Amino acid sequence: MKKLFAGLALAFAMVTGPNAFAQTKHVDKPFIVLVHGAFADASSWNGVIKILRKDGYFVIAAANPLRGVKSDGQYIGSLVTALTRPVVLVGHSYGGNVITEAANGHPNVKALVYVSAFSPDTGESASELAGKFPGSTLGQALAPPAVLPDGGKDLYILQDRFPAQFAADVPMAQAALMAATQRPVTEAALNEKSGQAAWKSIPSWHIYGTADKNIPPAAMAFMAARAHARDVVVVKGASHVVMVSHPEAVARLIEEAAAAQ
Repeated sequence: MKKLFAGLALAFAMVTGPNAFAQTKHVDKPFIVLVHGAFADASSWNGVIKILRKDGYFVIAAANPLRGVKSDGQYIGSLVTALTRPVVLVGHSYGGNVITEAANGHPNVKALVYVSAFSPDTGESASELAGKFPGSTLGQALAPPAVLPDGGKDLYILQDRFPAQFAADVPMAQAALMAATQRPVTEAALNEKSGQAAWKSIPSWHIYGTADKNIPPAAMAFMAARAHARDVVVVKGASHVVMVSHPEAVARLIEEAAAAQ
């Protein structure tokens, strides 16, 4: 009988959507929306999600299209519009560009959390920021671009270089799976200039590792300082996927942002 009731509850939640489901628990907590970056997928947040859910947060790990800053931002923004409670937007890597775009025009976004992420100013691109300081080796690890029907190009990291480039502090077997399931980003998305910088009006929190090979740590320190971040956590020896290798540290910072007034 307990299994039957559990099944009915899950079915009800799927039909009525996240707002109705979330009303049954911890209505005083904001919703958490996690946005993955290039060469990753929503499962990269699994370790963080387990902690946040255990602590009573309603979490959505959105599927970032990785097609373009404006269009991806509009896509995530439509999700934020559907959520009637305060929202903490969390972005990893290129996902930082996306949440910076998505937050605009959504007064229910109370905080931005940048996880090994770009936090661009108006008119800046991911590629421009990655090259602002030395240290990124991403270009050397990319496979030949896959040409799209519209003439655009999809970018992947070579699978044999993925672990060292992207996830050096993740167990090799897990990093190999991440390499095989990576989602491509368009070359145009990485070169697209950002719109209004939402972090100028919404408080931000930042976390990154000292061994990041995609975005130079100096670049992330620069962006966090520029945004007057409420808190900055630097994880010694962490790779680009700090949320995979150090989910506890990332989850705690997200909860700090969620609880902030």
